Amino acid sequence: MRLFTRYVTAELLKTFLVTLTVLTSFLIVYGLVKQARDQGLGPQQVVRIIPYILPEMLRYTIPATLLFAACTVYGRMAGSNEVVAIKSLGIHPMTVLWPCYILAFVLSLFTVLLNDMAITWGQAGIERVVIEGVEEIVYGMLRTQRNYTNKNITILVKAVEGRRLIQPTFTFSATEGQPPKTVTAREAQIRCDGKMLTIVFQHATIEAQGLQSYLDHFEYEIPILDASRKTDDSHIPTRVPMRLIETEVAQVELEMSNYERRQAGQLGLALATGDFDSLVQKDWAHEAIILQDFRNHLYRLFTEPPRRWSAGFSCLCFVMVGAPMAIWLRSADYLTSFFLCFGPILLIYYPLLVFGVEQAKSGTLSPQIVWLGNGVLAACGVWLLRSKVLRY
Repeated sequence: MRLFTRYVTAELLKTFLVTLTVLTSFLIVYGLVKQARDQGLGPQQVVRIIPYILPEMLRYTIPATLLFAACTVYGRMAGSNEVVAIKSLGIHPMTVLWPCYILAFVLSLFTVLLNDMAITWGQAGIERVVIEGVEEIVYGMLRTQRNYTNKNITILVKAVEGRRLIQPTFTFSATEGQPPKTVTAREAQIRCDGKMLTIVFQHATIEAQGLQSYLDHFEYEIPILDASRKTDDSHIPTRVPMRLIETEVAQVELEMSNYERRQAGQLGLALATGDFDSLVQKDWAHEAIILQDFRNHLYRLFTEPPRRWSAGFSCLCFVMVGAPMAIWLRSADYLTSFFLCFGPILLIYYPLLVFGVEQAKSGTLSPQIVWLGNGVLAACGVWLLRSKVLRY
């Protein structure tokens, strides 16, 4: 039996690793091209983000490639009557299935870690590379496209000569205490010190609030995050590491409690002083929206841990369906086995996952509803194993 176990394990690992390498490499290239196009990255930035984009790709490719490996190995074994031969020798079929289930369990734990890394460490690393290279990114896009745009700034130039922007037009969006303005100049240069982006204008005309002014030399500073195409979303629930979710929940609950106490204090003061006009004029609908925003934020935080765990354990659930189905189909054509397994999974698991996440984030159902898709697949896998593999 150890011989069968080693044989199946070796075949699974060989197929899994080869397929994983090919598919992950393809998706990394796709991800790099997408990031380069969306962010205007140069070759240096593209190389630097490879380690950060790898967890994002692996968390999608591991479940699919593990299912492909299981369908390939067990479909070929069943098609060659190897499973029938094993049964005829009095060896339990689980002898050849356990290696796949154990491998899937280990990879599920690893995928949970990847789910956490991809949306915290990975995305943060990509953003850091983009922010640190914003000067080169801006120059690169201006050289190739003659324009650069994000939500805070728009730049148009006639030409770029070295570090000099020829006849640039900068349009800055309104910020706190600063109206929107447009600056045209004979030439300009951009410098970055890691925190601020400094634009040095020569012979500049500044238009703001309908007024114009002219300066021979003009410097304008903006935070580097405003100049990049990234936003500060570190407190979005999907970007919070699992180890910090409890801390974030406590912080949001404290803010919500303080807000409710302030509103109750204002209400009590108005009733005690007879200031009924302020009660009538108060926008209670707006207050209710603010409180609901606090609750929605908490619901999303509560959803994240089970969502990441259930997504990671899709590896095990996929294999629980794929391995017995491949044996039942007895098809040596691995593509047929894979698509016959992956088709129902695609139609059942992912819609249930989306349904569960939406219901949990809205607070309608318990966050554990995100495990619904996993539970359905596991039940189907147990049924296939008992009725199609072990019985015959």
